[in-house]
Amino acid sequence: MNISEVAKITGLSSKSVRLYEDKGLISPPLRADNGYRVYTKKHAEQLMVVARSRRVGFTLEECKGLVQLANNPEATSAEVKEKALTKLDEVNSKLNELMIIKSQLELWINKCPGNNDHACPILEDLVRQNE
Repeated sequence: MNISEVAKITGLSSKSVRLYEDKGLISPPLRADNGYRVYTKKHAEQLMVVARSRRVGFTLEECKGLVQLANNPEATSAEVKEKALTKLDEVNSKLNELMIIKSQLELWINKCPGNNDHACPILEDLVRQNE
């Protein structure tokens, strides 16, 4: 199949397919006599691993590792689960950070009257916190 066909199957753009190939995330496709890339079902599977992994926050390097595990018949589910657990820990850490930011913003918004006066509790807190 050509690049547009594999892109359609995987939901990726042709540009993304080329990027993932250039970054070594998938095995290089063969070239037809005309120089066009020829993708196989295996390439589509590798690209699906990358696409789905990216959607849940894995980095390109982490996606590469997942593709390698998917291609390795000796890989264990424990290895894959460990990668997912590590990513979940990262996500939970980011969520905690976002909750702290959300709480601070809500506090400021509740303190600020949002009127036409120059005095603003949000700016006052920002100035005080920098002292």
